[in-house]
Amino acid sequence: MMRQIRMAVLAMLLMPVAALGQNHNLEVGKNLDIFNALYSNLDLFYVDTLNARQTMTAAINGMLDSLDPYTEYYPEGETKTLQMMLTGKYAGIGALVKYHQRLKRVVIDEPYQGMPAAEAGLRKGDIILSIDDTVMIDKQVNYVSSHLRGDAGTSFVLKIKRPSTGKEMKFKITRRNIKLPELPYWGMRPDSIGYICLNQFTEGCALEVRRAFVDLKKQGAKGLVFDLRGNGGGSEMEAVDIVNIWVPQGETVVENRGKVRQANRTYKTRLEPVDTLMPMVVLVNGESASASEITSGALQDLDRAIILGTRTYGKGLVQVPLDLPYNTNVKITTSHYYIPSGRCIQAVNYKRGQKERIADSLTSVFHTRNGREVRDGGGIKPDVELKNDTMSNIAYYLSGSAVDSTEVMFDYVVDYIDSHPTIAPARDFHLTEQDWQQFRQRVAESGFTYDPLSKKQLNDLIKTAKFEGYYDQAKDTFDELAKKLEHDVATDLDKSRDIVQQMLELSIVAAYYYQAGATEAGLYYDKQMKEAERLLKSPEEYQKVLQPMK
Repeated sequence: MMRQIRMAVLAMLLMPVAALGQNHNLEVGKNLDIFNALYSNLDLFYVDTLNARQTMTAAINGMLDSLDPYTEYYPEGETKTLQMMLTGKYAGIGALVKYHQRLKRVVIDEPYQGMPAAEAGLRKGDIILSIDDTVMIDKQVNYVSSHLRGDAGTSFVLKIKRPSTGKEMKFKITRRNIKLPELPYWGMRPDSIGYICLNQFTEGCALEVRRAFVDLKKQGAKGLVFDLRGNGGGSEMEAVDIVNIWVPQGETVVENRGKVRQANRTYKTRLEPVDTLMPMVVLVNGESASASEITSGALQDLDRAIILGTRTYGKGLVQVPLDLPYNTNVKITTSHYYIPSGRCIQAVNYKRGQKERIADSLTSVFHTRNGREVRDGGGIKPDVELKNDTMSNIAYYLSGSAVDSTEVMFDYVVDYIDSHPTIAPARDFHLTEQDWQQFRQRVAESGFTYDPLSKKQLNDLIKTAKFEGYYDQAKDTFDELAKKLEHDVATDLDKSRDIVQQMLELSIVAAYYYQAGATEAGLYYDKQMKEAERLLKSPEEYQKVLQPMK
């Protein structure tokens, strides 16, 4: 009798679950029938012939738009994009290209070291005229890039115009498999401090980081700065193996928890570490995401390193690529990940079609191994928060980032390269006072203008004052303020000299010493780097940061 009662109670408890599953399956089947019927009727009765691929792709993307932004569909022909994202590899010439606003042409921006573009002799500023027999004039960047890429081993003739000479030149270039460098730069800094910059978590990067760190130890490194700023993430397993360089074997680094059993997985360190004691500072910012947050978050939770910079992006979701019929693919979010303290740092809630950022007041407290308080949600909050210098408005326009910006800075760099066959080593290069004055004069003569934020906000205030009826009585005040806010380009340029000169120098250095040189040169101006080095040289303060507050 008791057994019958227990079975009856169990059946009652399972009924809602079973009913829920049946209802869900019924809804799925019903809506698939509706979708099929809808498309069949559209295909039959719509006034124009439907393009099945375009229509279905739009429908699929519409469905995925109701989920998180990381679940993506890759139709046939775009699967190479997914592979490049996973591996960091593609076949092409190995160069960044950009659209030159003034010339209305696509130009070479930055060849990569040791790649076909650099080996052929292409330079920053070269104007792309044609690729084989296809004219590239009046084409956009995506169009030109798609023609520069192709199968490894194929060759083409690239016709360019070099601005410094005005000559048209032809280069025969053979495409190769291009793998973007995971470590643009690593090396020794003063006071026996090593530095490693990692810009992506692609296949094999953990081995490269391990090799770099071993070499730095051989050179006498007593402390390490590990730079993950701007690193948008990648392979979760590579992140675990990187943590393993500084954390003992057998430590849990991250756990994945999803809806299906196959999505649940625990990642532990599996190798012998290289060094579990060397003081470390990890640099992060708002663009450090995903695998960068697993790495920095695990090192924070295990009290193995000080995290310095600004709060990270907050991507606590894991994606898995799956093959679909007819050479298509999908990348699906299958789980949340949880770092050693047990927290998930996902910043945005995408449930039920909602996209709401999780408020700090709704986050929960967790604890590091030493007992320090850390929180879930909203990314990794650094142990030492420090903002780097921000780009001024005039610097933003000079950089060419704005849609309506000029290319005066880009053109200056191209001409500088042409008139200087060599420059000082990357870490020692700086523009002279004469160089700066020449650039300043060039900006003035170019007619460069930009949209100052203060004047824009004043105009908005005037519109509001007119709407509310206050303008007439305050007109004189507004007119006086408008005169004071009239920007003088030369004056504004001098106010922003530090950041503008830094941008100029890094762009010039990159043309001679590529990404490695630009990264090394950038450390000269880097406030966060200087603070990291200061902490590593102050053992007592370093240890104090890693201890819980009393």
